[in-house]
Amino acid sequence: MILYPAIDLKDGQAVRLVRGAMETATVFNDDPAAQARIFAAWGFSWLHLVDLDGAFAGRPMNRAAVERILAAVDIPLQLGGGIRTLRTIEDWLAAGVARVILGTAAVKTPELVHAACRAFPGRIAVGIDARDGMGAVEGWAEDGGIAAVDLARRFADAGVAAIIYTDIGRDGALAGVNVAATVALARAVPVPVIASGGVASLADIVALRAVESEGVAGAILGRALYDGRIDAAEALALVGAAGAG
Repeated sequence: MILYPAIDLKDGQAVRLVRGAMETATVFNDDPAAQARIFAAWGFSWLHLVDLDGAFAGRPMNRAAVERILAAVDIPLQLGGGIRTLRTIEDWLAAGVARVILGTAAVKTPELVHAACRAFPGRIAVGIDARDGMGAVEGWAEDGGIAAVDLARRFADAGVAAIIYTDIGRDGALAGVNVAATVALARAVPVPVIASGGVASLADIVALRAVESEGVAGAILGRALYDGRIDAAEALALVGAAGAG
């Protein structure tokens, strides 16, 4: 299992939101590149980046911050938020992003996911953000009109590298990860699933580690890592060598 520390970008700063609401933003570091260096120094092998402004605008809005992060660390990163065209995908991958995450595009233009997977095998992930089991789009502001599990099944044979499943109701709220919903989605498709939203303690990591054989391949760490509720060294020790590379 791989642990992905999250850097959510708003106005060029590293922030955390509660349940995706922009007005709840708490700035944790006004220098995201410095935050990336911290996470790399702690031993994490991947970073998870979200362009929050881009998710709402429908186009990249924090490119300069992402480029500074790419220049600051050698570990790979995956990026989502405002990526809605094949050209944008190509631009980010050319810039050094290891894996692009398609969220709103997966709901509204599923053919883009298939085309991107053909063009860039192994470098496309699908982000499925769910509120009460239903997919949400446009920075979580709109109901996507499809159940999360059904959305996942759309891409079961597309060749996506991973599905990132976020329970919006728990994201940033330190409410504990929704293990049952994550496992249900992982069982529905032959695609590795990365859990996101609500990871609040080492106990959540233990619970996810216990269902790794069901297809849960990773977890995204946010607010609990920033505020010290989760110790990086202890978390990485729990997942073993797989979490560090």
